[in-house]
Amino acid sequence: MTEDVQKTEGAATEVAEEATTKKQKKSSRRQILKGRASIQCTYNNTIISLTDINGNVLGWSSSGHMGFKGAKKSTPYAATQVVADVTEKVKKFGLQEVEVFVNGVGNGREAAIRALANNGFSILGIKDTTSVPHGGCRPRRPRRI
Repeated sequence: MTEDVQKTEGAATEVAEEATTKKQKKSSRRQILKGRASIQCTYNNTIISLTDINGNVLGWSSSGHMGFKGAKKSTPYAATQVVADVTEKVKKFGLQEVEVFVNGVGNGREAAIRALANNGFSILGIKDTTSVPHGGCRPRRPRRI
């Protein structure tokens, strides 16, 4: 019986040693060289998310998330600050080249693209994905007097 107890104790210590060695291993981040930058600029906010080619989000930020309030959220300065914040978040992935997709009609569109270029990303292309109305809204009913 003592042999059985010693075998189980030995197995338990081996499992504990394996667990500690697994904890010591640090998972390395995957290196992603190409990605996409989605910029949504509205009249009220600017949201920027950086993804890999498949669309998996690596990092995002918005001017409201950065602490801007009210009318200051839609300014070009807020857009540059948002780009700087999201660049810090994505730096660990090694992202270098981005395709830019811009959506919306806000003030921070051009400022965000310039900030991406100034923060070390090489821009492969810029595409405007803003939806365009194609027939307009349904008109009001005629007024009856």
